[in-house]
Amino acid sequence: MSELEPMIADLALILICAGVMTLIFKRLKQPLVLGYIVAGFLASPNMPYMPSVTDMENVHLWSDIGVIFLLFALGLEFSFKKIVKMGSAPIIAACTTIISMMVVGAFTGYAFGWGEMDCIYLGGMLAMSSTTIIFKAFDDMGLRQQRFAGLVLSVLIIEDILAIVLMVMLSTMAVSQQFEGTQMLGSIAYLVFFLVLWFVVGIYLIPLFLKKTRSLMSDETMLIVALGLCFGMVVLAASVGFSAAFGAFIMGSILAETIEAERIEHVVTPVKDLFGAIFFVSVGMMVDVSLIIEYIVPILCIIAAIMVGQTLFSTLGFLLSGQSLKTAMQCSFSLTQIGEFAFILATLGTSLGVTSDFLYPIVVAVSVFTTFTTPYMIRLAEPAYAVLERHLPTRWKNALDRYANGAPDVVGHESHWNSYLKQVAVIILIYGVLCVAVVAIMFNFAQPLLDGLLPAPWNNIALAVITIILLSPFLRLLMIKRNHSEEFQALWTDNHFNRAPLIAVQLLRIVLGAAILSYVLGHTVHWSGTLGLFVIIAILFTILFSRRIKKQGLLLEQTFTDNLTQREQRASQQANRPKFAGSLMQRDVHLSNFTIPVGIDWCGHTLAELNLGRKYGIQIVSLLRGPLRINIPSAATLILPGDRLQVIGSDKQLATFGQALEQLSVAATKTATSVDDEMKLRRLYLEFGSPFVGKTIGNCGIRDDFHCLIVGIEFEDEEALHTPTPTHTLHIGDIIWVVGEEANLARLEIAKEAPAHTRLGSGVIQK
Repeated sequence: MSELEPMIADLALILICAGVMTLIFKRLKQPLVLGYIVAGFLASPNMPYMPSVTDMENVHLWSDIGVIFLLFALGLEFSFKKIVKMGSAPIIAACTTIISMMVVGAFTGYAFGWGEMDCIYLGGMLAMSSTTIIFKAFDDMGLRQQRFAGLVLSVLIIEDILAIVLMVMLSTMAVSQQFEGTQMLGSIAYLVFFLVLWFVVGIYLIPLFLKKTRSLMSDETMLIVALGLCFGMVVLAASVGFSAAFGAFIMGSILAETIEAERIEHVVTPVKDLFGAIFFVSVGMMVDVSLIIEYIVPILCIIAAIMVGQTLFSTLGFLLSGQSLKTAMQCSFSLTQIGEFAFILATLGTSLGVTSDFLYPIVVAVSVFTTFTTPYMIRLAEPAYAVLERHLPTRWKNALDRYANGAPDVVGHESHWNSYLKQVAVIILIYGVLCVAVVAIMFNFAQPLLDGLLPAPWNNIALAVITIILLSPFLRLLMIKRNHSEEFQALWTDNHFNRAPLIAVQLLRIVLGAAILSYVLGHTVHWSGTLGLFVIIAILFTILFSRRIKKQGLLLEQTFTDNLTQREQRASQQANRPKFAGSLMQRDVHLSNFTIPVGIDWCGHTLAELNLGRKYGIQIVSLLRGPLRINIPSAATLILPGDRLQVIGSDKQLATFGQALEQLSVAATKTATSVDDEMKLRRLYLEFGSPFVGKTIGNCGIRDDFHCLIVGIEFEDEEALHTPTPTHTLHIGDIIWVVGEEANLARLEIAKEAPAHTRLGSGVIQK
């Protein structure tokens, strides 16, 4: 009998322990992350009464892959455009909290005499609240629809991106083993350069690639392609000195801007869950009870620092961002825990060998405790506010109210100068980075190739010509883009004193372009003096006044803009979000989304029959059914299972409505039949190769062979749900709504994916 590889035996033990703990913690309604940590502790060598893993190196390798998947999935949920649309409030609150908690964590470590890197890493761990735990707590407590919950989730998004930056900074410090301002600024500039370069190039190329190959992308192919892109960026990031997790996050954020983002997230989720579970199990394996007992005093002090520090400094941050005292305290009490990013930072410090062995189990112990206390802290927010309000001087309360009421609900109008200078700064940053990248690629890769193909000096002349041709569209955009914008024209015509600064800014941009050209010429053909100046001026005039170069630049820019906004454009084709939505969300009345569960009594009834507005005080502003959106639905609109309702109301009204939905769902589950012949509604997409394509509804076999009924059909690029007729021919891209028993629907799901050469017979697929 062959001996089983230790890696397979270890994986079996890890997954068995994780599966058992998942069921137990699901039953106890506790976060699954804690279950994974407990499973890791039980399977670790630190637990003598249980089987333990034998090869920790393989476990650490799997956990590293888990970190990559976790950061990739986080990037898929992240969007740089979300940061811009959030306004300043979450950014102010997040930055205040992170900076303050890093200081608190560092001083806590110094108080116990720990090393400098231990203190710095501890500060980073304490600064990041747990997105997973807070999401879970809000869901369990029915608070996701509350306005303060939306603010907390916005802050968590900011914290996630800052955590990535923090990981890069801590990695740099770990390598240099010192903190120098100049070196840190250089590292930040290095980070910004590659961040801009990867994002711009990725947004330009990847959506075009996905669009060209869309017809070939099954779920399996999409999964392989997405993971290939992810690990390709991981390798690229590691090759230029960044962490693998940073590369995974960047690729995820690039793919998040494509129209395939939801599909990629769907197919990647099972793989992410698997390796993410292994990562958290590996975290549990690092728990050493003896170390926890030895460092129980620091653990308790760190827990107190988190509780007190987050409640004080987060409240201050939210107050500074213009929130009321009650909202600020609700938000801050929700952030009193650490989670997955603390584990990732602890893993980073351990792998780099810059943190002490005791720090990891301490952080795990603190995370477990603060996870259990999170729901209680959230509930404590309102009583704490009530006590504080009674004892707060009236003058202070009035000042806080005036400050909160004076905070703008939406971003106000910027001055023309601020707007114009921001636009110019972004242009210089983006196109400057692209120009530097083109020069670097040509000098490092193209130059050796040309040196081997052409004799001197033709090799240098060819290098200069090719480089300048590639640079020309970017240089033109760098030098004159936005010089006909509304802001520029308004400044030019409003006041004559504006013209000199405007001309100066324009000349500065032209000088930057000339500097790049002079660098290229100086390092290739070595022209200087009058000849070099004449050549540079001639090239500048050619770039600025060439119609061909102008057309190329505009085409590149338009392609990038279309790729960046394609998700919004696709959504706007279905429906435009009401313009007042952003304003309303700043007040007590705001928008929220609810999904109609399967089997509740509301299904099949019209809005007029349900009369939800009178019962709950809410208004339904739109209904989403698959890709179909119905704005301002009429009283005759039917409610179907799976419909997503966009509802407007106050926190109290939305909470009441959500509780009613949950109660109806629970009641429907209890009264549901236990037999297997329950009828279900399912939505099926007909792809290329489906055996039903080209056949009519009457003779396709769905009714006769599968005992299912087609009740509706959506045509590609149409927003209406049509009543099916027996003579209608099914085509590629059609979406059919089918009713049938679960087993029959499962067979039908398999059949619709079958190759075109299969045929139906006797209710099964036969080749």
